[in-house]
Amino acid sequence: AGAEAMKRAVELDVASRFQESLVCYQEGIDLLLQVVKATKDEAKKHRYRQKISELMFFSDGKYHKQIRIEENATGFGYEKLFHEYLTEIVSEVWVEDPYIRHVHQASRCLLYNFLRFCEMLVKGPCKVKIIHLLTSYDEGSGRSQQLSGLEEIQQSLRNYGITLNIEFSSSIHDREIRFNNGWMIKIGRGLDYFKKPQGRFSIGYCDFDLRPCHETTVDVFHTKHTKKM
Repeated sequence: AGAEAMKRAVELDVASRFQESLVCYQEGIDLLLQVVKATKDEAKKHRYRQKISELMFFSDGKYHKQIRIEENATGFGYEKLFHEYLTEIVSEVWVEDPYIRHVHQASRCLLYNFLRFCEMLVKGPCKVKIIHLLTSYDEGSGRSQQLSGLEEIQQSLRNYGITLNIEFSSSIHDREIRFNNGWMIKIGRGLDYFKKPQGRFSIGYCDFDLRPCHETTVDVFHTKHTKKM
């Protein structure tokens, strides 16, 4: 499987499809790392480690892609935005967003945005086991609803074998999402880039692909993914 992933990565590289090739390189590296852990022969381990180092060199180019979401644009639901980065090797996710909280406006509870993001992770194809959330406390009377909502999401995820670790910070400002396959996505508005629907029974209320968006930018980076070999 690792060899097939590497072959595909080279083909995509030659075709200048660099984003897809990086995904395949990373998948191949992770598969080879699994082989290293299972191999008892030290000579074979050494050869595998050399090959992995070479592949890391090839896949270590700096990558940056920017997506601009225009005002009132549609078609930018979470699955459409994140699916190509959620490969099968993704098992851990970090979400940093200061506004995962309850908002006292009809149909605009930002906790639902985070819940829908989690639903996307549950559906796969990735096999997420841990989600780390760093956010800030809601101010005033909304704090109890925020904590209650997050605890309910935490319990629901546990039913799917996923652990949600929640931390709070009063100084968090950055908004970013990281996957343990090396991809990092920064959205100017965090997960809250959707406009308020016109009503509870209007198109786009349930399906975020049909929900108009606020203007924002999405920056996608790939960082060298290092593990002990």
